Amino acid sequence: MDPAELQAALDGVHRAGIPGVYAEVRDAGQVWRGASGVADVGTGRPVRPDMRQRVGSITKTFTAAAILQQVEKGRIRLDAPIGDHLPQLVPGERGRKITVRMLLNNTSGIPDYISCAFPSLQETPSTPETSPRSLDDNRFRQFEPAELIEMGLTAPPAGEPGETPGAYSNTNFLLLGQLLEKVTGTTAEKYITRNVIERAGLRHTEFPTGPHVKGPHSRMYEALYGLIDPPRDYSVYTMSWVTTGAGLVSTMDDVNRFYRRLLDGEIVSRSSLAQMQRTVPVIALDGTMVDYGLGLHRFRIPGCGTFWGHDGTVWGATTMSLTRADGKRQMSVAMNLARWNRPDSAGKPRRHPIDDALATLYRQAMGDRGSVHAEDAPLVPPSSP
Repeated sequence: MDPAELQAALDGVHRAGIPGVYAEVRDAGQVWRGASGVADVGTGRPVRPDMRQRVGSITKTFTAAAILQQVEKGRIRLDAPIGDHLPQLVPGERGRKITVRMLLNNTSGIPDYISCAFPSLQETPSTPETSPRSLDDNRFRQFEPAELIEMGLTAPPAGEPGETPGAYSNTNFLLLGQLLEKVTGTTAEKYITRNVIERAGLRHTEFPTGPHVKGPHSRMYEALYGLIDPPRDYSVYTMSWVTTGAGLVSTMDDVNRFYRRLLDGEIVSRSSLAQMQRTVPVIALDGTMVDYGLGLHRFRIPGCGTFWGHDGTVWGATTMSLTRADGKRQMSVAMNLARWNRPDSAGKPRRHPIDDALATLYRQAMGDRGSVHAEDAPLVPPSSP
């Protein structure tokens, strides 16, 4: 692990267009932390490696671990119909066909609710062009989980229950949050805090209770594929729109600590971890295909090995965390810009210099000592919560 090379790669991401980027890399007891760029483009305040970040869908691994703990206690069965627990939320035949496992691995066929909660992101006959208006409209809106779940359930199905490839959906993980509340008698956020976050020994990870991030953090700039130019700061934002799907705030040190302890069998049992690592093909919200387990991604990186973890974005914040299967090599990277790619004539995101710089950083951080060819890297930055 060469600190100079890692810092140079981090600086490359900043030069390519990310205002501020910070990371922690671990390798068999060695720890490197670095930062490059600014936390505030207006004041020039520098970004720091210990800053807090909205980590988006990394939250899904925490929620999945909480569910597996309840499986171990016998209160939930992975292959039980969700309708057995939540008949009011998922009634009828759908509730009988969709299992807890299908929610966890995104094969339920229930579509994502994001485009319904943010209607200006959809093209319709009355609004033929997308716009960022909904992002501002919802900044302080307090959504209820049942409201968002209903949006997902009433949208056209993404597939049949159990069908592969599955379709990545935040609706699944809001349902899992409601399932946790049903079987534990407390809110999902409280249960996850006491039994996952505190068990992992995390000191800077929490579900925010309001629109502000507590502690040192960066502003978070959203570009929305060029629709917001210059990118707008959404660091003050009510996270009721994602909660148990993508609502956590954390640090790169805490995220690395969590995944290391999860893969060491300290958060769930080894048999539960084996269930989490049973993957199926799933189509992500950006159209890419991923190997998805129960709240976990699997990445096979030539020259580096097999890694487990998750990516995540919310408005203005992008995060990636990966841990090698043996637990010895870890990388967590945070950026204060999201959706920087502008579309081509077909409407698909164009490759940006940031993508190449990130591919270089990721492979350096994961221990690839050979030539780094960014265009061949299997990792792409996340583009959806």
